[in-house]
Amino acid sequence: MNVTSAPPSGPAASGSTPDSAGGLPGSARLYLCTDARRDRGDFGEFVEAAFAGGVDIIQLRDKGIEAAEELELLAVLRAAAERHGRLWAVNDRADIALLSGAPVFHIGQQDLPVASARSLLGANGVIGLSTHTPEQVEGAIRLSSALSTPDGGLDYFCVGPVWATPTKPGRAAVGLELVQYAAEAVKAAGGDQATVPWFAIGGIDLGNVEKVVAAGAGRIVVVRAITEADDPAAAAAALLAALDAGAA
Repeated sequence: MNVTSAPPSGPAASGSTPDSAGGLPGSARLYLCTDARRDRGDFGEFVEAAFAGGVDIIQLRDKGIEAAEELELLAVLRAAAERHGRLWAVNDRADIALLSGAPVFHIGQQDLPVASARSLLGANGVIGLSTHTPEQVEGAIRLSSALSTPDGGLDYFCVGPVWATPTKPGRAAVGLELVQYAAEAVKAAGGDQATVPWFAIGGIDLGNVEKVVAAGAGRIVVVRAITEADDPAAAAAALLAALDAGAA
């Protein structure tokens, strides 16, 4: 594995780093999930390129690695994020999030409850939640930090998978309808993309991102659109340009 370990050195000082009160920055629009890239052995180089291309948050999500290896890789991810003034995330495991000092922690519907995650991570940690149904979207909105207690709520949520994806086998696609529902539900609750951040996720790439934006999403999570690209930096830059074009 081609990684270079780097010791934790505190939160980044610029870019998409959350402020002292916690919460997801309004500027964070492009979120990337990646595995450990064992097949390529280029994790360090890959995350550097993705951040250089404009990715705001990178989450390491790999069910096939042990805790020690995950912590090693997270140290590499943290160092790259700090060099670029961006964010990095841990998926599912609060113990790994605590040990690594992750600024962002993401959970699914069957994982640790939001209230429990908040009690472990404290007020300044950014917590995100996956949603797959209108009821789950409504629940996430009710938990939003902007609409509940600033130090006890949810900082962002994800809606999807919009299209079927091999990264979530067995998970039915929700379609653009749930994206539209989320946009309308957030607005009805008195929020917007800045105060109640949410991302569309699932099968999103350069060929369909403008449809997602047209359905109401201003932020996206991608996997293969960047992880399978020959040039990750260029792929990230192209997705951001498409987000801009769709919003114009």
